[in-house]
Amino acid sequence: MAALYRLTIGLEIHAELKTRTKMFCSSANDPDETRSNVNICPICMAHPGTLPTINREAVRHILRVGTAVGGTLADFSEFDRKSYFYPDIPKGYQISQYAHPLVSGGELAGVSITRVHLEEDTARSIHAHGKSLVDFNRAGIPLMELVTEPVIRDAETAGRFARELQLLLRTLGAGEANLEKGEMRIEANISVSNEEGKFGTKVEVKNLNSFRSVERAIAFEAARQTALIEAGGKVVQETRGWNEAKQETFHQRFKEGSADYRYFPEPDLPKLFLSEIPDFSPEAIRASLPELPWERRARYVRAYALKENDAAYLSATPERAAFFDALARSLDEDGALVPLAANYLVSDLAGIFAKRKSESYDALVPSAFASLIRMASAGELSSRGAKDVLALLVEEGGDPKDIAQKHGLLQVHDTDALAGTVRSVLAEETKAAEEYRSGKEAALQYLLGKCMKATKGAGNPTLLKELIRKEISNERSGD
Repeated sequence: MAALYRLTIGLEIHAELKTRTKMFCSSANDPDETRSNVNICPICMAHPGTLPTINREAVRHILRVGTAVGGTLADFSEFDRKSYFYPDIPKGYQISQYAHPLVSGGELAGVSITRVHLEEDTARSIHAHGKSLVDFNRAGIPLMELVTEPVIRDAETAGRFARELQLLLRTLGAGEANLEKGEMRIEANISVSNEEGKFGTKVEVKNLNSFRSVERAIAFEAARQTALIEAGGKVVQETRGWNEAKQETFHQRFKEGSADYRYFPEPDLPKLFLSEIPDFSPEAIRASLPELPWERRARYVRAYALKENDAAYLSATPERAAFFDALARSLDEDGALVPLAANYLVSDLAGIFAKRKSESYDALVPSAFASLIRMASAGELSSRGAKDVLALLVEEGGDPKDIAQKHGLLQVHDTDALAGTVRSVLAEETKAAEEYRSGKEAALQYLLGKCMKATKGAGNPTLLKELIRKEISNERSGD
């Protein structure tokens, strides 16, 4: 973007909440249900005469999110009817919150938050083969909506905020927030202005289903609006979609204002006076919070002297963090080994997971992983041997020492056996041996690599290096 133009971004993020039942009825909240229209009832299908009831656990989730981000919890709150017609809204309106959200304010990843409120999700429309079908399983699922202030200035910050929110929801157990499954949906309000201190016309890009799409859509839309203004055109307030294949936004409809939704208080639901509910007091909610992602990252850096990037990686998912914490506890008597263990997780184990295209700790026992780290540190395994044992540990589980013995991976310290290997390698690698004799130190590393390969990674590299030097020195003496 040209320096004259100012980009302003605000995010609206919807996330389905993890509860046993739907928001206003007792139908199951099961995001993994594959059969259409089985988790439904007269209430979420909006049959005449039915009355909704408020899901207590969904309210608690929102209050815990609000407390985690430092927001203000409402004393009084209520639900509203948001009127609009679409086939995925069976009532002709959505029960949401407007004037009195459960949470106001707060901050996450350096971005100020306007509000966090609770509403019901819509059904899912399926358009195929010239027909439109509606699956009402999702209708009425508790849905968190979080709105940020329009203070984001670049696509990277927007992506970072969305990732941190997903991690927070998972840490709190409020939801999985899986973008690919539609459990978390991100909308970006984007405007460009060439006047200091003024906002441009806001364009909303809806239903971005990956963090990369969020960043790319913002970058594209910023460039589109800038080019339009520079060409003498005018940006109009509209809703646009994102075409992943073409990597561009496209017009969907012109944007409604809040007046178009004709909000008014939902008459079938009671007002909420949260101070009258002891479990919802700020103190009770705060006491229920686990260690938060940013607190965990700071602890890893402080307690184990980890690099910030490594701490961020290890705390990026609750499962990963739980495994690392259990591993650190297993190494409690050898606390100095925790950074080494972290390095194996961040590099070697991450590489194994990347090749498998899945990250699962099911076969890994923290105490067994701790044993592997102790063996590597004590020299019982070479670096190569430790990597090989780790790969087998992921595939099969078991005891690292048993695995190393079975596959001949225990590091060899037998001087006589290793001396024989060195003599054999020197006999084959005469050119490299001669280069080392002539003073080329790089040749020593090459010869060491050949010896390690000959011992299948089991040779002690320090001892092998000494033996190579000694053998060549003896040859010189013999000359």
